[in-house]
Amino acid sequence: MNNMYFTEEHELFRKSFQDFLQKEVVPHIEKWEESGTIERFIWKKFGEMGYFGLNQPEEYGGLNLDIFYTVIFLEELQKIDSGGFAAAMWAHAYLAMTHVNAEGSKEIKEKYLTASIEGDKIGCLCITEPFGGSDVAGMKTTAVKKGANYVINGSKTFITNGVYSDYLVVAAKTSPEKGNKGMSIFIIDRDTPGISATKLNKLGWRASDTAELAFDNVEVPEANLMGEKDNGFSYIMQHFAMERLIMGVNAHARAQYALDYAINYMSEREAFGRTIDKFQALRHTMAEMASEVEMCREFNYSIAKRLGQGQYVVKEASMSKLLSTKIADKVIYESLQMLGGYGYMEDYPLARLYRDSRLGPIGGGTSEILREIIAKMIIDKKEYKPATK
Repeated sequence: MNNMYFTEEHELFRKSFQDFLQKEVVPHIEKWEESGTIERFIWKKFGEMGYFGLNQPEEYGGLNLDIFYTVIFLEELQKIDSGGFAAAMWAHAYLAMTHVNAEGSKEIKEKYLTASIEGDKIGCLCITEPFGGSDVAGMKTTAVKKGANYVINGSKTFITNGVYSDYLVVAAKTSPEKGNKGMSIFIIDRDTPGISATKLNKLGWRASDTAELAFDNVEVPEANLMGEKDNGFSYIMQHFAMERLIMGVNAHARAQYALDYAINYMSEREAFGRTIDKFQALRHTMAEMASEVEMCREFNYSIAKRLGQGQYVVKEASMSKLLSTKIADKVIYESLQMLGGYGYMEDYPLARLYRDSRLGPIGGGTSEILREIIAKMIIDKKEYKPATK
């Protein structure tokens, strides 16, 4: 591995995590892909091993480790051929829990963050809406003050862990007249009256549960408001850099997995008296794709390092997601082609990987939206600044 970024301790962690996944997760993947339900016991096992607390403060049971432990966590999850399982894990640890840690009060952290790190509570982040998509500022869900409570009405969609989670981190307009300046973040228990979830049927990510959620006069205590009222949009933007880099790292890791699988297959598959890895056209295709994946990986590592140092890398993280997910889709498509008819068979991993990868350019901000964000920064000279420390 690249010793510019990874120490011996990192690599020991990688090996132990690989062993854990092979022993505790891989034997159940086919069942979870079929049922669309990840059994609760595995969340607890992740918690017991400390995997949900890699970047979390020690005060609440976390390990407070550097960002490259997170990079390893993400990369290895992409190598067990279940984008849905991987998404369920990192959406809990790096979407929901990120907001709880960053904006939650001490009381909220003691109740939710500790249990999340231990694997006793599962969280989901609820931002996207049925008619909003990537347009976060166009959010219509409202939270109206009523005495000591807020009453929330609206809907969310494409929410990972939205069906089986224990709590929801929800963005809602507390001052609709202010547009994106009037948005706030709430934490809500799943069993709060008025919350309903519909499980969505997806092309890929089959193991994870993805929901459309409805909030019908859901009353939550004022204490469940996280951070400052009306500052939610800034909090969401603050964490987008991390989310987009996660998607970029996931992309280069699954692309590498596809390449490795295809190259191994090519070394064993014979045609016209020789293994197909001896045909120049195929060799050069693999060489070019390996070069692209390596470029993505090195870029992503450098951005991870800067993010870990506290730099606000929203432009670079957007570039990471835009290009890494595009290249991953291409690499997996071509790798599947190398297997011929076998690549199209469900008995081989690239069929599932091909479906799972297609979410990359869509989730966490579509490629079209990212291109415009990047264009604003490089052409219009727009500067995005961190909202919080």
